[in-house]
Amino acid sequence: MKRIILTYGLVAGAIVGSVMLVTMPLYLNGTFDFSNGEVLGYSSMVIALSMVFFGVKSYRDKHKNGIISFGKAVQVGMLITAVAAVMYGMAWEVCYSQMGEEFSTQMTVRYFEKMEKQGISGEELNKAKEEWTAFSEMYKNPLIRFGVTITEILPVGIILTLLSAGLLRKKEFLPDTETKESKQQTI
Repeated sequence: MKRIILTYGLVAGAIVGSVMLVTMPLYLNGTFDFSNGEVLGYSSMVIALSMVFFGVKSYRDKHKNGIISFGKAVQVGMLITAVAAVMYGMAWEVCYSQMGEEFSTQMTVRYFEKMEKQGISGEELNKAKEEWTAFSEMYKNPLIRFGVTITEILPVGIILTLLSAGLLRKKEFLPDTETKESKQQTI
């Protein structure tokens, strides 16, 4: 089980991490727009975490003789997700160390521009700026930043794990050994 979890988790983490490492500079130079960045980011997470399905299927077929309970499938899927999430967090730390401050500044500017375009102003805008400033200060702590980063990918992993477990669960087939005669004897 460990080998499957590590293999599929590392593949998923490599996919989502490499997409992040390749696209981050493209946001900063203007090739990609921040407005569609979430779509690209979450799409890459879904593609990467499709490895959960393949990992659970591999475990079921190779180690459990084609039979796996929903709970065991969830366990395998969540462990694969955890490995991928840690790699995702490490990839963000690499990106952040290279361009995080600049990226955060650009994101902040665009966030407040979007709020102003939506007609938010005055007290509400000032409150949002205060909250953002407090969060930005907290985000400088690498442990908090790592935790926040992992929470971006975990919901996607949980959903895909539950879907995979539901699709791949197979119970052991127990033939109906009770015959017509034994049913009549009990009556």
